[in-house]
Amino acid sequence: MTQLSATQAIILSAAAQRPEHIALPLPESLRGGAAAKVVGAMLAKGLLEEVDANMREGEPVWRQTGDGHGTTLVATDAGLAAIGIEANTSAAPEPAPKTRTPREGTKQATLIAMLRAPNGATIEEIMAATGWQSHTVRGAMAGALKKKLGLEVTSEKVEGRGRVYKLPAA
Repeated sequence: MTQLSATQAIILSAAAQRPEHIALPLPESLRGGAAAKVVGAMLAKGLLEEVDANMREGEPVWRQTGDGHGTTLVATDAGLAAIGIEANTSAAPEPAPKTRTPREGTKQATLIAMLRAPNGATIEEIMAATGWQSHTVRGAMAGALKKKLGLEVTSEKVEGRGRVYKLPAA
């Protein structure tokens, strides 16, 4: 079962009681950067999703998309299940969460290319290519690659080279 903070539980409980499970407005005590952080975590866990807001009907807007439209936040079936509410099984299945892809020409793209090379890469080689420190390289592999992109980083000790990290070829 998903571990929820008290704030996340309050947001989901309120959404469960609203038409179409809209999560807005957020609690009064949650504003600015704190709201963005909590909502970002809930979006990443699949507890909330952004959907186009129907502004003609007065739906609250979470953020403007820049083209005259806005998005609102809706509790997902997983979000409702996290607070013990059974999902509406007659509804259409939820679309799969968007998979993230790194932008071309970034240090993250360089990291992925190095790890997908047939010989993989060592921490030192990645540090030289990206200008990152060793803790940043390890954090990027654990956070961005494993957690956010769902890539499986493997490692093995290679004589004369040390620990070599690899990703499966795409």
